[in-house]
Amino acid sequence: SLCFGVYKGGKQVGFARMMTDKATFAYLADVFILPEHRKQGLSKKLMSGIMAHPDLQGLRKMLLATADAHGLYKQFGFKELEKPGNFMEKKFQYNYLGDPV
Repeated sequence: SLCFGVYKGGKQVGFARMMTDKATFAYLADVFILPEHRKQGLSKKLMSGIMAHPDLQGLRKMLLATADAHGLYKQFGFKELEKPGNFMEKKFQYNYLGDPV
């Protein structure tokens, strides 16, 4: 994984993680900007840094999941899945200690 941080005044205010094989594929996850630091262009700066990272150049595909930031990611070339039916998921139910519930 590649981890990216956003810092303001010496304090971390944002984060993102890109999981990749550094050859063909990457998955963007855990993206956040603290609420009090939103609407300042920090998410765009974060995404610009991620997309420019040398380990992420030349990949065939990047994926992410978002509930409410479609507009941000579209600015960086992301679009809705062409074949969402080709993807599958498996969910697990665990509490915060990692024990099954």
